[in-house]
Amino acid sequence: MEVRSNVGNYGMDNLSTTRPSTPTPPHHHHPPPPPLPSKQVKPSPNPVDTNSVILRLQKELMSLMMSGGDLGVSAFPENENIFSWIGTIEGGKGTPYEGLSYKLSLRFPLDYPFKAPQVKFETMCFHPNVDQYGNICLDILQDKWSSAYDCRTILLSIQSLLGEPNNESPLNSYAASLWNSQEDYKKMVRKQFMEEEAFES
Repeated sequence: MEVRSNVGNYGMDNLSTTRPSTPTPPHHHHPPPPPLPSKQVKPSPNPVDTNSVILRLQKELMSLMMSGGDLGVSAFPENENIFSWIGTIEGGKGTPYEGLSYKLSLRFPLDYPFKAPQVKFETMCFHPNVDQYGNICLDILQDKWSSAYDCRTILLSIQSLLGEPNNESPLNSYAASLWNSQEDYKKMVRKQFMEEEAFES
């Protein structure tokens, strides 16, 4: 009988000694939410190495010089500044832009290719996804950018966009509304292009 009571006492003693060491946590002890500006800290895994960016751009330039001309796209650094290029796109065959040539500016950031370059039309372009200032609405230049893309990919994507606009999110709603009337659309494209040519000369 004594053994049994000892065991019983031990069990009770053990409970009484362990109870205070594991207090029930109060409700307000949740971990604090992560700080909001965490997005700004993101680029830190890729510290900027300007030399590697320059080497990458030189490599892209060589690749473009060797194959771009055949595809109707080209680009060269402006005033020997490797971070600032002037590109040219020929309108694709069978599109309203066939036979026309458009100039674009490309500004590469110091943390390229982890960040997309800023690309704008320098030649006025009548198109649903291009505004009057030359800004382009193209997903790979915004949220769908990938460091696997290069200058050649960008120029070819814009060239493709000329013939296949995204009329769901237009920057030029008049161009989007005219797209289905290809004859009228083509006239507007040519009209704006000729006006620009006359203005420049």
